[in-house]
Amino acid sequence: MRILVINCGSSSIKYKLYGVELGDCLAEGIIEGIGAPGARHRHRVGDWETAVEASVTDYRSGVSCIVEALSEWGPVPPVGDSREIVGVGHRVVHGGERFSASVIIDPGVLETIQSLDSLAPLHNPANRAGIEAAGDLLAGAPGVAVFDTAFFSTLPERAFRYAVPAKWWRRHGVRRYGFHGISHRFLVERASRVLGRPRPNLVTFHLGAGASACAVRDGRAVDTSMGMTPLEGLVMGTRSGDIDPAVVFHLMEEGLSAPEIRRGLEREGGLLGLSGISSDFRSLSQATRAGEPAAALAVEVFCHRIRRYLGAFLALAAPCDGVVFSGGIGENSPDVRRRVLEGLDSLGLALDPSRNEGEGERRISTDQSPIAAWVIPTDEEALIARDTVRLVVGGQV
Repeated sequence: MRILVINCGSSSIKYKLYGVELGDCLAEGIIEGIGAPGARHRHRVGDWETAVEASVTDYRSGVSCIVEALSEWGPVPPVGDSREIVGVGHRVVHGGERFSASVIIDPGVLETIQSLDSLAPLHNPANRAGIEAAGDLLAGAPGVAVFDTAFFSTLPERAFRYAVPAKWWRRHGVRRYGFHGISHRFLVERASRVLGRPRPNLVTFHLGAGASACAVRDGRAVDTSMGMTPLEGLVMGTRSGDIDPAVVFHLMEEGLSAPEIRRGLEREGGLLGLSGISSDFRSLSQATRAGEPAAALAVEVFCHRIRRYLGAFLALAAPCDGVVFSGGIGENSPDVRRRVLEGLDSLGLALDPSRNEGEGERRISTDQSPIAAWVIPTDEEALIARDTVRLVVGGQV
């Protein structure tokens, strides 16, 4: 029996196939460029990998490609028969106030997810499309929705409320929800094991094209950097992160339309907007080393914002047991971690430069540091698979 995990992004689908026992991943892959010419499908089984062009016009054809790949490219057993896959786990970005935990998908759940499209317009429609396609192509295999926002259902009202008219919250859902919750939950669970603390106090960072921070007390989220949408908080690849709301009014008075402002904040801001070069942190790091001042500024602003949130969240997590870095940038950029942690010995964080330059999961603070700093690679798909097994098969995994 197999568990398939599908993670539909705004133009891609990532997937992993697990055995119900949730040992090693049996197969995985990604389809990129959905709806665009030259879409690519990379599929890996063990050490064997293939990459081909794929005619993928929408999420249905993308999921169809995945089912075909799992059936034809061994050494996993064929899964063309839907009975081979006993459950399909789906990442869903926004669960609103309705969902505080993972659920088996039924028509009512799908309808509620659709009602939240306006809060996550780049993601929820894509998530729904993947759910619907898998439901049709793998009929009989229950779907499970695992929500990015669910981990933040423990936020106290003082953390999730905005200081706006109360009717905006009650009638229009204007409040902070938080995102990347699947990743932050994974990091908390893993950190509790490596630190030997069942309910740790932490500051966790998921740093990539999307970036967020989370303050954790007794193993539960108490604050986070993202808000009603994923636009708030840290500087990201193309998202601005925190800005003065009056900027929007000023730009409207200057003649910019609401769609133009939204595009600037969501798709043309962040690292791309600061540098004018790229939204890819690796490219900006190379340009910084080459002496490009705009790239250097983008990196400085990115790290400054992380450091600012670290200071604030250390106060909320006090006494803090650990700080965790994850995500593509958090796991792979020693320079970012150094810029964020350097000089914080007086706050109880003492970076070990040699450990910081290593690879894989590891402690990067000194043994004497009162607060442990760690790099922990995130694995959202593994957590989604665990929830799917728990809900579909039963028992604790």
